Amino acid sequence: MPANVVVIGSLNMDLVTRAPRLPTGGETLIGHSFTTVSGGKGANQAVAAARLGAQVAMVGCVGSDDYGVQLRDALLAEQIDCQAVSVVEGSSGVALIVVDDNSQNAIVIVAGANAAMTPAVIDRFDAMLQDADVVICQLEIPDATVGHALKRARALGKTVILNPAPASRPLPADWFAAIDYLIPNESEAAALSGLPVDSLQTAEKAASHLLAMGASKVIVTLGAEGSLFANGKGFEHFPAPKVKAVDTTAAGDTFVGGFAAALAAGSSEAEAIRYGQIAAALSVTRAGAQPSIPCLSDVQGFKPA
Repeated sequence: MPANVVVIGSLNMDLVTRAPRLPTGGETLIGHSFTTVSGGKGANQAVAAARLGAQVAMVGCVGSDDYGVQLRDALLAEQIDCQAVSVVEGSSGVALIVVDDNSQNAIVIVAGANAAMTPAVIDRFDAMLQDADVVICQLEIPDATVGHALKRARALGKTVILNPAPASRPLPADWFAAIDYLIPNESEAAALSGLPVDSLQTAEKAASHLLAMGASKVIVTLGAEGSLFANGKGFEHFPAPKVKAVDTTAAGDTFVGGFAAALAAGSSEAEAIRYGQIAAALSVTRAGAQPSIPCLSDVQGFKPA
């Protein structure tokens, strides 16, 4: 079947260490454990959308190393169309992740093969975009490629989602007209707007700023505080389901994938936000990136604590 959700983005091997707390500059800590887990924001969101009910295709690049084989196989195991996952010479992308005893994390990303994602790669798989209902992008591939993908998806009349992660500066002004849903977390909303985001009230100010910059609709994910939806008509706060967090890695990716899957299935915005929130809540009760992402049956059977 043609994919109704196409994810354009990164594939990384996550090198995950658990430690009592996050280290400070120049400090060496003794960690609890080390694991390697398939990840990358693009791949995580593709897995989330697939497990949560969508037909998914992935557009990305992996290296010619063992990690590249493992990353591609992880997507194939989820029945994700990988014909647009290209193998390039060199190393795959990696993410170095430290998770502390409070389930907070710090992440360093090395792009590797993700840097080979060019606008020409998007053009090569244009037929895939034409078949899609929803197209998702993030910022772990080159900006020129993200901008090209957003604008092509808009020209095709698709529902376009940008998860601006990682974000360190405002987005190019000409991107906003191509985006239906801009979905940053608190730190990303702060980086994009130049305003502090540490509460629901400050999230509203940042969202208002992003709307003024040209965003059509903004969803600021607020972790345990839920999410804030904003458009030209106002704001709506969606409280998060209550769960006991173990590891917040990939919670945002799970929300985006679940939200996209629900939209592709015909759900309303509010229904899709709640669906994404339940999926994200379930993900933080489990360790790891892709291993933590729940399935459709998990969400359907969810009962808040």
